Amino acid sequence: MSSPLFADRPAPQHSERGTVDALISQTRRLRGELAAVRRDASVAEDDALWRWQRALRDLAVHQLDYLGSHLDQLKAGRPVGSVPDVTGGTAQDGGPRPLPGRVGSSEWNLLTDEVSWSAEMYEILGRPVARGPMTLDELPSLVFAEDSALFTAMVTDCLIDGKPIDGEIRIVRADGQVRTVQLRAEPVLDADGCTASMWAVLRDVSALRRGERAVLASRDSLSHRQQAARTEHRFARELQDAVLPSWRRSLRLSLSGPAALELAASRLPSEPHPLTGGDWCDALGLPGGEALLAIGDLTGHGVVAASSLAMLLGAVRGMGMAGIGPGPLLGHLNQLVDSSEQPVLGSALCARYDPMTGMFAWAQAGHPAPLLFRDGTGHALTPPDGVLLGATSGAVYEQAEVRLRPGDLLVLHTDGPARPTDATGTGAWRDRLLALAPRLAGTRSARECATTVVEEFGRSERTDDACVMVARIGG
Repeated sequence: MSSPLFADRPAPQHSERGTVDALISQTRRLRGELAAVRRDASVAEDDALWRWQRALRDLAVHQLDYLGSHLDQLKAGRPVGSVPDVTGGTAQDGGPRPLPGRVGSSEWNLLTDEVSWSAEMYEILGRPVARGPMTLDELPSLVFAEDSALFTAMVTDCLIDGKPIDGEIRIVRADGQVRTVQLRAEPVLDADGCTASMWAVLRDVSALRRGERAVLASRDSLSHRQQAARTEHRFARELQDAVLPSWRRSLRLSLSGPAALELAASRLPSEPHPLTGGDWCDALGLPGGEALLAIGDLTGHGVVAASSLAMLLGAVRGMGMAGIGPGPLLGHLNQLVDSSEQPVLGSALCARYDPMTGMFAWAQAGHPAPLLFRDGTGHALTPPDGVLLGATSGAVYEQAEVRLRPGDLLVLHTDGPARPTDATGTGAWRDRLLALAPRLAGTRSARECATTVVEEFGRSERTDDACVMVARIGG
């Protein structure tokens, strides 16, 4: 008895064939465009997000290959019973080579023991055409051991209970390849309602399932990487917050004298995904009545940068309390950074301020000079010589002095604002700061000054953190 699969039917009409041709053209165009996207994508093998995107692109290509193969078969009208040479060519062992997504068709006649296979069945199962089709009793020998019970149950339900089959099993080909196939089958009943034959279609979905597993694996890897990054960011931020002064209030030092200091600090996080960078600042009252001011920027992000920052900040405070001047202090700091197990580069500025005399003594290690605002105008102080921390061993850092007056305003900052995503140059952002002179002159506190600077630069996108320290001279 002929099954619905092989029953003669009218050939597709012209309009139907034209629709299939249009779908084939659309699929090929999409396949080509997707292949171009995959080819032009930048390569970053160590990036979990890139691996996930690559897996999705590969899976989409497999899906389109499957769709194109099915449309080609649909255009052909019906399967060919036993043509040995179809599009797949031959494998190394001389057997037919299956194409991704090919659908094979078959029928087992229980009354006559006749078996009919399409050419695609031989290709998918890796069986030479010369050996002929396999009976239902022989077919389980190809089924993967762990799927044998499932396959037997599905075939039994179909033949005895008349239930259709729709499931996936793994088969082991003669060449040792394990392939995943989708099996769909239905019983063909005789006039008495008994099963006379079983027809089935078999689809090779191996590449599709591999693509799906790759997407899941890369997605899990990406999720794990993102969770680890969030944990590291939280730990680094907590460590940084523990050692740095508060960004949200004015820094109070117990200084007395005709030119006492009022200090405030603010942080400008990077956008749009803030990372814990190495920007820092500190202020410390010294035993002799002076104040130590320090600000800097270490390379790197995350826990490494935060731990290096904690080490450096502890050294700065210790040497400041010991009475070491800004220039020698940076020299010792350079040696510490240079000998660290986690070598880093960094810029820094250290200063001592005497409220009795108004003298501001400072040194810098590759760091932007302080901006001095006086009488409604501003300018950058002339920096003494000094190289980046960690750049060379035995570096010597010169020291400069300037006498501050009551009402003066000093702005110390890292170079984070100098690296916005629009690549604004150093001179341009410094000019923006100096242009704030009229607004800063009208402020009444160091905190208000710091807020003004943050409002100016807070809307700029940056690739790194930045921090600002404002020192206002009383009087």
